[in-house]
Amino acid sequence: MKIAVVGTGYVGLVTGTCFAETGNDVTCVDIDLNKIQKLQSGQIPIYEPGLEKLFLRNQKEGRLHFSSSLEESFRDAKIIFLALPTPSDGDGNADLRYVLGVAKDIGGLLQQEDYKIIIDKSTVPVGTADKVTDAIIASGHSRGLDIAHTFDVVSNPEFLREGVAVDDFMKPDRVIIGTSSEKAKKVLGDLYAPFVRQGNPIIYMDEKSAELTKYAANSFLATKISFMNEIAQLCEKLGADVDYVRKGIGSDERIGRRFLFPGVGYGGSCFPKDVRALVQSSREIGYDFKILDAVMEVNDKQKLHLLPKIKEYFHNDLKGKKIAFWGLAFKPNTDDIREAPALYMIDELLSAGAIITAFDPEAMQNVKQLLGTAITFATGQYVTLEDADALVIATEWSEFRTPDFTRIGSLLKNKVIFDGRNLFDLAQMQEHGFHYVSIGRRTVTSS
Repeated sequence: MKIAVVGTGYVGLVTGTCFAETGNDVTCVDIDLNKIQKLQSGQIPIYEPGLEKLFLRNQKEGRLHFSSSLEESFRDAKIIFLALPTPSDGDGNADLRYVLGVAKDIGGLLQQEDYKIIIDKSTVPVGTADKVTDAIIASGHSRGLDIAHTFDVVSNPEFLREGVAVDDFMKPDRVIIGTSSEKAKKVLGDLYAPFVRQGNPIIYMDEKSAELTKYAANSFLATKISFMNEIAQLCEKLGADVDYVRKGIGSDERIGRRFLFPGVGYGGSCFPKDVRALVQSSREIGYDFKILDAVMEVNDKQKLHLLPKIKEYFHNDLKGKKIAFWGLAFKPNTDDIREAPALYMIDELLSAGAIITAFDPEAMQNVKQLLGTAITFATGQYVTLEDADALVIATEWSEFRTPDFTRIGSLLKNKVIFDGRNLFDLAQMQEHGFHYVSIGRRTVTSS
């Protein structure tokens, strides 16, 4: 099947590569000519485990192509995925300018004898499928053509987790297809058949329900995270241990174990933007989504939860203190720094006069583009610690989980760790003589 994927970000690249892996002929389209040239030469602009191998294999086999021309890519494709950015605008709404701009371009290319399926893969507000349909039809009318019956617009939201996006795509928990068109259902059922051979469902519904399903899923997961962070703060005040609480409630199958780990808040490209967008779209129809307002408030505060504890340890004088950071990405196994809690903490620490040195296995180049020389970037996790007054852990990369504690203690000026991801055992920290502060657990002191 010939497919065009418009947009070459995380979603677009993973979508195009994985569809090529199942034998489809895929062209990924982007207006950024420099980016297209790099992709054509085999350079992937993002870090995503497992993607490079599939990318290079399908490019070599001639199933995966890259182009800056929508017209050329559109001509032979039966299915066109829109995997375009939908950033938050100033009010928190999802900005649809890119999606609707491409829809208008598609309307200028459609012919009356064509049949195309246009798929919203981007996370978009409820009603976007209708807006895309209207934009395509209006563009056709401007050319004197009635193209209303030559295409279907489908909502097919992605549920990809950065860091495991390839596995999520190749082995999805479910595939959501929002369409009222039986013809589109048949085509997309065939397209996704190789990915659901183990019996995971393809769920068909109307377009608006599919659009809302994506926002509802991300908002619910964000709610679990913020709820657990609230429980963690309660644990600190009561002297309880959040690890025990997490295990106790996570064993209830109605709740489940996932997304119950406390920390310094959620970040990334999805949860913050999608929660804001759902809240704002609810306001526009007169509904006050109080739970999600609270979720956002808790998360904003949680990103800086460690700051008072760091200031307290240094007697409210951070000027000239060298703070080492392990982790800059919003989560492990990605180079994505959008809404990363580490950046919020670093900004506050710099304002207080601290000196920051940091290490992240993948995200440092992205942070360099953002912060320049405001902080120092180390060549390794232990180099970061040399002459530092304290260590802050902001991202739970695997290589940070079982470090050499003796080496850490010898490199730091003070054996002090502020752990925003609860990586280490309290008894172990006590044994090694660290002052250890984590989330929702008692503070281990070195005395």
